[in-house]
Amino acid sequence: MLITDIINRKKTGEPLSREEIDFFVKGYVDGTVPDYQASALLMAIWFRGMDSRETADLTLSMANSGDLIDLSAIPGVKVDKHSTGGVSDGTTLITAPLVAACGGKVAKMSGRGLGHTGGTLDKLESIPGFSVQLGMEEFIANVSDIGLSVMGQSNSLVPADKKLYALRDVTGTVDNISLIASSIMSKKIASGSDAIVLDIKTGSGAFMKRISDSIKLAEAMVEIGKLAGRKTVGIVTDMNQPLGSSVGNALEVREAVEVLQGKYECDLKVIAFTLAARMLILSGICTSESEAMEKVEDALVSGKALVKLAQMISAQGGDPAVVENLSLLPQAEAKISVKADKTGFINEIDTADIGLSAMLLGAGRAAKDDVIDPAVGIWLTKRLGDYVKKGDELAVFHVNNPERFEEAKKLFKAAYKITSEQPEELPLIYTIIEE
Repeated sequence: MLITDIINRKKTGEPLSREEIDFFVKGYVDGTVPDYQASALLMAIWFRGMDSRETADLTLSMANSGDLIDLSAIPGVKVDKHSTGGVSDGTTLITAPLVAACGGKVAKMSGRGLGHTGGTLDKLESIPGFSVQLGMEEFIANVSDIGLSVMGQSNSLVPADKKLYALRDVTGTVDNISLIASSIMSKKIASGSDAIVLDIKTGSGAFMKRISDSIKLAEAMVEIGKLAGRKTVGIVTDMNQPLGSSVGNALEVREAVEVLQGKYECDLKVIAFTLAARMLILSGICTSESEAMEKVEDALVSGKALVKLAQMISAQGGDPAVVENLSLLPQAEAKISVKADKTGFINEIDTADIGLSAMLLGAGRAAKDDVIDPAVGIWLTKRLGDYVKKGDELAVFHVNNPERFEEAKKLFKAAYKITSEQPEELPLIYTIIEE
């Protein structure tokens, strides 16, 4: 079998066989297929596409390129969730404790965030003492005993995806549905969970800006899950404004804890509840959405979910007192109010730029080796559709490096379009894709 023949077949629009896809993936991982030939095939895929069978075959081939996690020692159905990324998306910190409090088993392996704010690991590491570096035995024991655990992915998990994503990033082939879906689902399948709930974002703060593309991605990933024998649901949700009020690592932990404390209603809570309910249904704990929602609500009101979060924090070396005393989280030296320049309705928000503003303050990484400041970020006080007067507060910036404040503020204020017209209210959940 020759890689040039595989490239030519895809270049002319022919479907690739499982054997041809395996040959490509194995060859690229072991170095027998060089970057220039892998780039040619990726570009052919970008132009010609892949059908659902090819996409599933690519996913499984990538998943099998490294370690496959065995979670069979954990009793019950193991359920995972994944978000395609957004701004102020700390749902895992709410959803996982809710599901665990209802008897579910959440075994979550996450990667580092690269972009506007840190990933789930970075958020959790803002809790004093919290460690995401667990051995597999400890991880399995925590999920078995507590019902949840979050740890960092090992370097041996899906090495094909690491190499291919880096190549896609520099060859303009990131934005292809099959390649995106296989990248995400290969990691989920290799991580060993029996069921997966996917939160696919759409809008100005999401990777997918158009609803139609987000639905296609959701459909592709759900189909992969089905073909791989995993119960999978895709939920397409809005990201035309930050999901929560906080953008930054310790700030997002604070907001998640406050939601679990029952302090307020918000979009973040609605999405977290929706994800948790679907996870309970896939786990077989509930048979209907109404039953699942009732169970989730009880887990919050009774305080059981907050207890689960504290148990996970303690088991992973952190200070569980943080769930009662949020002042234990890292605090920024300065809190600076940012105000509106004009009067009117907040008609549009360039959500990606809100995230980039937080990154400029030090809340995220522009490069892999950048060090995150867990204390900094932005706390939003106004949302899409709100009426503001000139001089009203839009947000509070939590700042440790004043040299970057003006640049971050300028970008933040430019992200808000304030007009005399009130915007049409967008749905928070667009559709749910099931098998």
